[in-house]
Amino acid sequence: MARPGADPDLPQRPAQGSAEPPRRQTPQSSPAGPAPQGGDVAREQADAPPVRPQTDQLANEQIADLEDRLRRALADADNMRKRCERQVVDARADERARVAAAWLPTVDNLERALEHADADSGTVIEGIRVIRDQAVALLGSLGFRRHDETGVPFDPQLHEAVSVVADGDAPAGTVLRVLHPGYGEGNRQLRPAAVVVASGPG
Repeated sequence: MARPGADPDLPQRPAQGSAEPPRRQTPQSSPAGPAPQGGDVAREQADAPPVRPQTDQLANEQIADLEDRLRRALADADNMRKRCERQVVDARADERARVAAAWLPTVDNLERALEHADADSGTVIEGIRVIRDQAVALLGSLGFRRHDETGVPFDPQLHEAVSVVADGDAPAGTVLRVLHPGYGEGNRQLRPAAVVVASGPG
């Protein structure tokens, strides 16, 4: 009921003491859309690209360190190769010197034999034979044993057949004569013995 003198077009205040029901506020949607739920937030974080630290400087330092190590390793390998080559050359020179020094006594004995060339021929021949035995012993000490045996079976590892002759007294393949002796055997062979071999009964 309107109060006397009140304007009927203006909203009327409730009377004092009367309870006005609270107004219900309807939820308003935000302009950006509904707020994301907890699962949506985790999914968006998983889909987002990871935050990468600044690792360019660290990577460059690691690359530089590896390149330095590689250069050092290559330099060490080259130095090792050169050192091994020098050691091989030195070892060969030492071995040649050792063998040459081992022959000096034989050379000395040959010179003594020449000094006595006018002496008795038997003495000279005996001296030469001694020198020959000395040289053969020296070759044996160097690992090149002499092969000049006759009456033994022909061995292609030790002998080289120069000729084959018929001999009724010797089995086929027997060494009858040694034209020049062989020295060494296997991978340490200076030369095979050149021999005449029996073909068996004629």
